[in-house]
Amino acid sequence: MGRGRAKAKQTKVARELKYSSHETDFDALQRELSSNSSNDHHHHEEPSDSRYEDPYDDGYDEYRR
Repeated sequence: MGRGRAKAKQTKVARELKYSSHETDFDALQRELSSNSSNDHHHHEEPSDSRYEDPYDDGYDEYRR
């Protein structure tokens, strides 16, 4: 119940996206893609050990019971 209005809104938005003609700036897209690909080649680092650290660790576990 109560989903009719939300579904109608989603359907309307989907139709607008499907059938409307958008002007695509291919030059801006090319610049964005080329800048991302050049950055990807330079940032291949080994994963750090920080992903194994407990984000809630306050360093006082040895003082607690």
